[in-house]
Amino acid sequence: MGSSKLASLILMVIGVALVVWGNQQGAGAVEQVTEAVTGQKTDEVMMFYIAGAVSFVIGLLLFFRK
Repeated sequence: MGSSKLASLILMVIGVALVVWGNQQGAGAVEQVTEAVTGQKTDEVMMFYIAGAVSFVIGLLLFFRK
């Protein structure tokens, strides 16, 4: 396994971890109240979701690149 494949796998794992962490952050009492009042997730939770998705997609693209 080349170093680029290893880096891509690490990026994908980090991406999944950030999404899971964001989901756990969103389950807190303050975030639930904020979502109930505004109808939106907090900025912090959204940043975890976005960063996780971007990291995963970049890792996926690097993994399947020839």
